[in-house]
Amino acid sequence: MKQKNDQKVSVLFMSYGILFCVCLITANVLETKQISFGPVNVTAGLIVFPVSYIINDVVCEVWGYSRTRLLIWLGFAMNFLFVLFGAIADAIPGASYWDGQEGFHQIFGLAPRIAAASFIAFLAGSFINAYVMSRMKLSAKERRSADSNGFIRDFSARAILSTVFGELTDSLIFFPLALGWVIPWEEMPSLVISQVLLKTSYEIVALPMTIRVVKFTKAHDHEDVYDKDINYNIFKIKS
Repeated sequence: MKQKNDQKVSVLFMSYGILFCVCLITANVLETKQISFGPVNVTAGLIVFPVSYIINDVVCEVWGYSRTRLLIWLGFAMNFLFVLFGAIADAIPGASYWDGQEGFHQIFGLAPRIAAASFIAFLAGSFINAYVMSRMKLSAKERRSADSNGFIRDFSARAILSTVFGELTDSLIFFPLALGWVIPWEEMPSLVISQVLLKTSYEIVALPMTIRVVKFTKAHDHEDVYDKDINYNIFKIKS
């Protein structure tokens, strides 16, 4: 009976996993539109993609790196299936009376180079984000302040810094692989910096809500994992 209970999955964890996958897939669709924030031009994926990093932070904070690793690979698999099915549908000739092929192709006809860059950047950025969260939480445990604001300060620091490192890794991989020799190389630094700044700002604005979600989840599931002696191998999914 104990072994059976140990294999139960939290409803909250499952819900976060579903939301994580939905955000990744939605970001793929929204990436096809360019939007402007003042003088900065970005893709509309910026609206939803940072939410995946927030969920990454919540899961890593509550359940630890192992569950986050499972979540990242699950998100990767669902995103890959979405892109694959979209590419197959895009390749099949449309009906003779249908005139929406051009618009359909703009959304689902993701170039293999961009798709590959997106997948690699997502994996690298997400795992860096989770690793930084995990290591900073362990470090904070040994020097946690006694006052009630100690958790808020520590969590805020690791949530923001993990996003900076994760988004920086993501952007440093994605833009050169996807847009190298397509746009001038001298434009790359500004693209990377603007993406990191905007997405980190998103994290900071959402931080009060993220803290509430973390506190609620810990209280609801009675979980607060510290990754002592954890194996950070990204391929060790079953551990």
